[in-house]
Amino acid sequence: MFGRSAIRGGFRPENLGQNALTLIGNIGFSLFVFGVLIFTIIAATYEPEDPLFHPSDKITTFLTSTSNATLRSDDSVVKTGEDFMVANQTAFAEFINITDVEATNTNETTSQEEANQLECDVNTPIDCKDQEVFHLMMRATIEKFKDIHFYKFGKPVVGEGVNSCDMAWRYRPKDGKSAAFYKDYRRFVVGKSENCSLSVVGIGEYHSGLNARKRKKNQKAGFEKTGGKKDDFSLPVVGELVNDSLPMVESDSVFKSGKYLVYVGGGDRCKSMNHFLWSFLCALGEAQYLNRTLVMDLTLCLSSIYTSSGQNEEGKDFRFYFDFEHLKEAASVLDEVQFWAKWGKLHKKRRNRLTLHLVEDFRVTPMKLAAVKDTMIMRKFGSVEPDNYWYRVCEGDAESVVKRPWHLLWKSRRLMEIVSAIASRLNWDYDAVHIERGDKARNKELWPNLETDTSPSALLSTLQDKVEEGRHLYIATNEEELSFFNPLKDKYATHFLYDYKDLWDENSEWYSETTKLNGGNPVEFDGYMRASVDTEVFLRGKKQIETFNNLTNDCKDGVGTCNAATS
Repeated sequence: MFGRSAIRGGFRPENLGQNALTLIGNIGFSLFVFGVLIFTIIAATYEPEDPLFHPSDKITTFLTSTSNATLRSDDSVVKTGEDFMVANQTAFAEFINITDVEATNTNETTSQEEANQLECDVNTPIDCKDQEVFHLMMRATIEKFKDIHFYKFGKPVVGEGVNSCDMAWRYRPKDGKSAAFYKDYRRFVVGKSENCSLSVVGIGEYHSGLNARKRKKNQKAGFEKTGGKKDDFSLPVVGELVNDSLPMVESDSVFKSGKYLVYVGGGDRCKSMNHFLWSFLCALGEAQYLNRTLVMDLTLCLSSIYTSSGQNEEGKDFRFYFDFEHLKEAASVLDEVQFWAKWGKLHKKRRNRLTLHLVEDFRVTPMKLAAVKDTMIMRKFGSVEPDNYWYRVCEGDAESVVKRPWHLLWKSRRLMEIVSAIASRLNWDYDAVHIERGDKARNKELWPNLETDTSPSALLSTLQDKVEEGRHLYIATNEEELSFFNPLKDKYATHFLYDYKDLWDENSEWYSETTKLNGGNPVEFDGYMRASVDTEVFLRGKKQIETFNNLTNDCKDGVGTCNAATS
């Protein structure tokens, strides 16, 4: 009986082939389900790798690479176009020396002094338009600011009172590394002695000469070095008035003849700023490749990693963070609110024949769209990450064809104006140290030595061989308790970002301009802005001491990542 029952059912010899097929099928199905599960987990937890924060000597290699364009979420400050610009040393070499001013003024001074002795009236107001006054102010400026190279002086204008004149100039720090010019304008007090000889009694603070800020119509040219390079509009000029109003929508006929590209939806919103830029510049690069105007959304969602509330915040303006004036002048872009208003108006008229080409798959390459004749190409992105990231369009075959136009995107000149103001208050003569603590210092598993290496005693020991005692030392840090660094005050004149909070408080120019830009609603000086300004002030120090290169042997991204960071 036992033997007979044993051969009943599935284990009959004639059923072995069928059983094997069933077993193989079950195993195959199990592997398929397991694979789907793994893929789902990967998709849900996908964090794009960050290509922008390699060491500076790797940036160029990265930007021309053919690797997949992926990112990693990061709260660091992103690099923009001006960071990749190579300083034109020819343009910066032709600065104004005091001998240039004296050479043009020798004959004028002699004749003027003779005239003063004949007609001397100490009560006569100072004539700011007088050449002697102009040259006197230029010489006083060059003598006072020895760490600055001057490239242009504007003609003085009347200041406030009978003995003050305002004058503007374009300059650059002597040891400046960034490819940019700066503009300052200050108020001068000009004194007159009993024999009517003139002298500069005082020079005001940074941007004190408001009457010289904007050049008046028909105003005569100022002073530039003969043979020097004239205005180079390819370089940022920090300190000029900002005009980042929206570009004008063309007439109906011009609008209808235009070609447009718009990206709709996607999963890029509320991601880190470097993620946003990597995707935005992909869209801008495709628009340029297709010779189309990019229709862009000027409202951003600021990631929670930058906000004081710890929540993602909608309604931020692109112009708070980036130089829209440069972008609209150098590229063809249009605000989407203006675009859709014009599109809706014209689309109602049947004779206008505005046509739309819809693309819903990022794998449709820009090359395949080059022949499209429709008025608008709309790329519509779904809800599944990471396939709904805009930058996926620029991966694969497209990466070697569509180039991200980094040169078109500069940092906000309003933020850079704060940077310039801080550096100017320090007379551009300071050293800087970046001290990273916060969560990394508390995480002993990944950064075992960071907390100890950035303690006050360790900092004093390390800095004594790097920074001269008594120097102005700007400390860029994420340490919330600034009194932590008090022991450094015994050796250095320490400075922190919050020492200059008057530059963004409710009485500041930044506050006034951003409030106006924001429809009358005050704008918070958020975490990204603070980090951006802090980093840029640090980069303008004469000496720059980094946390992970100079203060500790720990790796920036944690234990075992040092080699990976430099590869």
